[in-house]
Amino acid sequence: DVVHLVDDFAGAVAIINHLVEVGRARITHITGPEYSPAVQQRVLGVGHALDEHGLQLVGDVRYGRWSQRWARQATREVLADAPDLDAIACGSDQIAAAVVETVIASGRKVPDDVAITGYDNWPVFAEETDPPLTTLDMNLEKLGAAAVNDLFAMINGTRVGGGTRHHEGTLVVRGSTDRHVS
Repeated sequence: DVVHLVDDFAGAVAIINHLVEVGRARITHITGPEYSPAVQQRVLGVGHALDEHGLQLVGDVRYGRWSQRWARQATREVLADAPDLDAIACGSDQIAAAVVETVIASGRKVPDDVAITGYDNWPVFAEETDPPLTTLDMNLEKLGAAAVNDLFAMINGTRVGGGTRHHEGTLVVRGSTDRHVS
């Protein structure tokens, strides 16, 4: 058996590295359900990257539903607990869209006061949020094409090997972390 997966660990590392590169050091993480393997890998990647930069997560990881309503509440709590944080890495663009809205409603500016990242590069959120979201594009088209190629090779009797094949995503930088980018 061969399995094709997004490399969520590497994606989270790329996001944290970007936040540090744009000068952020007080970073927290708001994400989806703790039982999700993708969430677990992203949390490990966030922790690894912060450690590599000699930083620690501000507060605890906020786990919750893939929901804008939940994300708004989690953001209000995070801002109350850590008013001086300067970045929020979100586990999805849907969560990030609500985080942007809530941070702005609190009187802070995005990205000047708080940089915000998403994950998925889901256009309905990533491109429609104001400012647009810096996010990780999971390159699902490439992942799907690789899986189809392996499937056809197996159908044709070619040995493709087994195991898990991880596919890296691409960081898409937009205005939620860099005000010079639209």
